[in-house]
Amino acid sequence: MFTIQIADLVVELDNRFSYVEELCREYKVEGKQPLFSVSATKEEIDEELKISGLSLPRAYAEATCLHRHIARRLSEYGAFLLHSAVISCDGKGYAFAARSGVGKSTHIGLWLKCFGDRARVVNGDKPIMRKEGERFLVYGTPWNGKERLGDNICCEMKALCFLERGETNSIEEIGAEEALVRLFSQIYLPEDALASAATLDLLGEFINKTKFYLLHCNMEDEAALVAYRGMNKGDEK
Repeated sequence: MFTIQIADLVVELDNRFSYVEELCREYKVEGKQPLFSVSATKEEIDEELKISGLSLPRAYAEATCLHRHIARRLSEYGAFLLHSAVISCDGKGYAFAARSGVGKSTHIGLWLKCFGDRARVVNGDKPIMRKEGERFLVYGTPWNGKERLGDNICCEMKALCFLERGETNSIEEIGAEEALVRLFSQIYLPEDALASAATLDLLGEFINKTKFYLLHCNMEDEAALVAYRGMNKGDEK
């Protein structure tokens, strides 16, 4: 059993396997009262292994279950999980969402290459968005994808960009209605009716306060530059 601080929320993890504690090493805290505690039963771990259909270690399955239990509680604290890759550039967060295999991790790698010290990966797979006043902050989490890209940092959200493969690079701003349709497949929606309703309310606020873009891109360096310029049109330095 140990405690982590994630998205400024202190959570206790009652774990069975040491893998989980190692996974969360950079997020561990001591001496802080947890807001809630999560654990995974043997039956839940068995079910996770069955659903995945893969020969995964039980420790990995436990980590997935614990992550899901945390995600179910986030709406109570004005937060939700968004399946995306997020990079911070000049202190602002840029999220990239796409179908599996399109190349989110590859794209944020282009940002690191193009912008150097100005850019830093927040999370490569499962960041948390949390409302603070009139803005949304994006936070890194221990669950950051198979490439393990990300840090225990946060920044203010600037924009969210949906990625699609293309031979040439082009970007366009899209409206709230299209963004909502695309976002639905990228957020974690709890099974509990009240938590689900709270998450949808948060998503509505997120859409109202965030700019959304559609980027058709290849995997050349220019893709990062086109994305950055498109999302900073009018206020680029």
